[in-house]
Amino acid sequence: MKTYRQELWFNTKSRSEFINITPQVEEAVKKSGVKEGFCLVNAMHITASVFINDDEDGLHQDFADFLEKMVPYDLKKYRHNLTGEDNGDSHIKRQLFGREVVAAITKGALDFGPWEQIFYGEFDGRRRKRVLIKVIGE
Repeated sequence: MKTYRQELWFNTKSRSEFINITPQVEEAVKKSGVKEGFCLVNAMHITASVFINDDEDGLHQDFADFLEKMVPYDLKKYRHNLTGEDNGDSHIKRQLFGREVVAAITKGALDFGPWEQIFYGEFDGRRRKRVLIKVIGE
């Protein structure tokens, strides 16, 4: 069995952002040499997410609007912020969008359905954070 590990680093300009990382993940799969297996992609920070969905600007704005409606940024609303932090909402947003995705690899490529892409979701940005790509298979 082969394994391959790679990190992606991000420092977003805004507090919240969605970034299509599919090309970087595809490149990691290619570098791994794995033809049949799995690819794990996970955010290594508790205020960021990795998820699979469509790469469509309107949908991404819908995601942002939904998250801000359900879990608004509000310094006084979250007990976590009493610790001196200001990102209580970001922790909850991460829980809603998830920590990671696992994608199948078939014939050396990500085995996706139509329109599926992998995204990094940042909810407390403007500082350096990373994503882990782990490829396992034959």
